[in-house]
Amino acid sequence: MQTKVSVRETISLTIRGYKIWWKIAPRMLTAATVNAVVGALTPFVGIYIGALLVNEIAGNRDRERLIFLAVAALVGAGVMAMLNAIASRWNNYEDENRWYTRNEIYFNKLLEMDFVKVDSYHIRDLISTINQNDKWIGWGIERLLGRPWGGGYDGMVKAIFSIMGAVALSASLFIIPIPGTDGITILNHPLIGVAVVVLMMVLIFVSATCSAKADAYWAIFSEDEEIRMGRRRFNFFHGFGGKQERSLDIRMYRQDLVAKTYTTGDGVPHSTNGKIAKVARGRKGALHVAGHVIMQICYTLITLFVCLKAWGGAFDAGSVTQYIGALTVLTSGVSVLISYFNDMRNNAVFLRPVFEFLDMPNDMYQGSLTTEKRSDGKYEIEFRNVSFKYPGSDEYALSNVSMKFNVGQRLAIVGENGSGKTTFIKLLCRLYDPTEGEILLNGFDIRKYDYHEYMSIFSVVFQDFQLLSFGLGQNIAASAEYDKEKAAECLRKIEFGERLSNMPKGLDTCLYKNFEDDGVEISGGEAQKIALARAIYRDAAFLVLDEPTAALDPVAEFEVYSKMDEIAKDKTAVFISHRLSSCRFCNDIAVFQSGKLVQRGGHDDLISDEDGKYHELWNAQAQYYTDNSG
Repeated sequence: MQTKVSVRETISLTIRGYKIWWKIAPRMLTAATVNAVVGALTPFVGIYIGALLVNEIAGNRDRERLIFLAVAALVGAGVMAMLNAIASRWNNYEDENRWYTRNEIYFNKLLEMDFVKVDSYHIRDLISTINQNDKWIGWGIERLLGRPWGGGYDGMVKAIFSIMGAVALSASLFIIPIPGTDGITILNHPLIGVAVVVLMMVLIFVSATCSAKADAYWAIFSEDEEIRMGRRRFNFFHGFGGKQERSLDIRMYRQDLVAKTYTTGDGVPHSTNGKIAKVARGRKGALHVAGHVIMQICYTLITLFVCLKAWGGAFDAGSVTQYIGALTVLTSGVSVLISYFNDMRNNAVFLRPVFEFLDMPNDMYQGSLTTEKRSDGKYEIEFRNVSFKYPGSDEYALSNVSMKFNVGQRLAIVGENGSGKTTFIKLLCRLYDPTEGEILLNGFDIRKYDYHEYMSIFSVVFQDFQLLSFGLGQNIAASAEYDKEKAAECLRKIEFGERLSNMPKGLDTCLYKNFEDDGVEISGGEAQKIALARAIYRDAAFLVLDEPTAALDPVAEFEVYSKMDEIAKDKTAVFISHRLSSCRFCNDIAVFQSGKLVQRGGHDDLISDEDGKYHELWNAQAQYYTDNSG
C-alpha cells in the first residue's frame, strides 16, 4: 500500500465513499447537512446583532432602538438555540446507527461474494486490515463522516457555510476607508487589503499543512509491519480478559502473557514506548505545536488590522466585534476546509483496501435456470468424476468421486479426519465448484441453476454453527419475523419442547446475556438442538447435518436419531458423523478415505467386509464400549 495519494485519486475515492453512504444512509447525510448549516450560521446572528447593539450604546443610545436590539438578540439566540437543539438531536439520532450501517456495507458485500473468496486468506486479511484501520482512530470509510471530536462531512459543510457567512459580514472591512490624511490612511490602499488577505490565507494554509503533515504519520505508520502487527494484536486482545468463552483458561492458567502482550512493546500501537509515541514526542508533536502557533499569529494579525482601522475612525466599536468575530470564523472555516482536504488525502490511503474489498469480483458462474419446485420433492443428485483442490493447494481434497443419491435417502458420510467429508458437503451446497468433473441436479450441471435458488433447497447444520444473542424464535427462523407455531413445532420435534416451556419468555427469550440481563445461557447440547430446529424450520428438500449430535449425550443422541425419519420425512438427510453408531439409522453409508470414496452400502454389508475401512473404523470405536475386564 503506497502512502502517497494524488489529488485526483483523493477526490475520486472520497466522492465514491460519499455515494456509498448516501445510498445506504441518505437520512444520516441529510441530518448531518442540516445540523452543520444551522451550526455554521448560528454565530453570525449574535455577531451581527451584537455589533449593532454595541454601536448603538457607543453612539446615539436611542432607548427604543436599544430595546429592539436587545429583544432581537434574545429572540435570535433563542430561535437559533432551538434550531440547533432540533438539528443536533436529529443528527445524533441518525448518527447513532453509524457503526451498524458501516458494518452493513461490508456485511452485504460478504453475503454476495463467492464463498471461495470469503474463505480465502487474502479476504480475511483484507477485512482484518479494514477493521484495524477503522478502530485506529476511525480511518477508512467511516472517517468520511467525521471523527468524534469533529471534522469529516459535517465539518466540511459547516466550514463552507461559515466562510460564506463570514465573507458577507467582513467584506466591508476592506472597503470602508479611514477618513483624514494622516499616515494611517495608507491602510485605505487596495493593495494593503489584498496583502492582509493573502497573508491570512498563507498563515492558514501553513498552519493546516503542519497539522496535516503531523496526521500523515498515521498513513506512514500503516506501512510499518511492526505497527501493523501491533494493531492486529490490539484488535485481537481488546477486551480479551472479559470474553466468557476464554475466561476459564485465563483463570486456570493465569495467562498474564495476554496482558503483557496487550500493553507492552514497541509494536503495541498505544504503548508509551512504541514508535508512535516516540514520533508524537518528536516531529509529529512539533508540527502540531507549529500549526497552533501560526494560527495564533493569524488571529493576532486580524485583530491588529481591525483595531488600526477602527482607531483611524473607519467604523465604530461595535463593528470591531463584528469584523474580528467574522474574520475569526472565516479563518477557522478556511483552516477546517484545508484540514479536511488534507485529512481526506491521508484517509485515501485507508480507503484503498476498502474499495479493493468492495470491488472484488465474483468468478463463480451464477446460472439462470430456475430450480424445479417439485410437489413430490423428487430430486436426484449425482457427483460425476468430481475432484477438488482448495485454492493455493496442490493436494486433492477430493479425488474422482462418483455417486448418486435421491430425495428420501438417509445418507451417512463417514471417514477419518481429513478424508474429504466436509469438502463433499461444501461442493454439494455449491460453496465451492469442483476443480474437475461435475455435480448434477436432476441431470443438469448445478452451475447452470440460479445460485441462490439452488442453495435454497438445502438446510445445513455446520459443525461450527453459530447462534445469535437474539430471541429463541428469531434464531430458529433466522429472521426478525417468523411463524411462532412452526418454530415451536420444530423445537418439539428435536425434543426441546420441555425446555421451551421453561423459558421465561417462551420463543421471545433472548439467548445468552449479551444484550438482556434475563437472557438464558444454553449448553452446547441445547445449542445443537436449536441449530437442528433452524434447519428443520427452513423446510428444504435436503437436510445436511455435519456432526449434528456431537455435543449431545448418548441418550439425547439416540432420541434425535430415532426420530430422524419423522423429522426428515420425504427429505434427503445427509449426515457427517464420527460416531459410527449413528450410521445404523441410515440406509446408505459412504466411506471416504484420503479424499476418495472407498466404500458404499448399508451398515450390515459394510460391517461384514472385514478388509474394508468401515469395519476398521467400527471396531476401533466399538472397543471403547466393550467391557474387557473379565
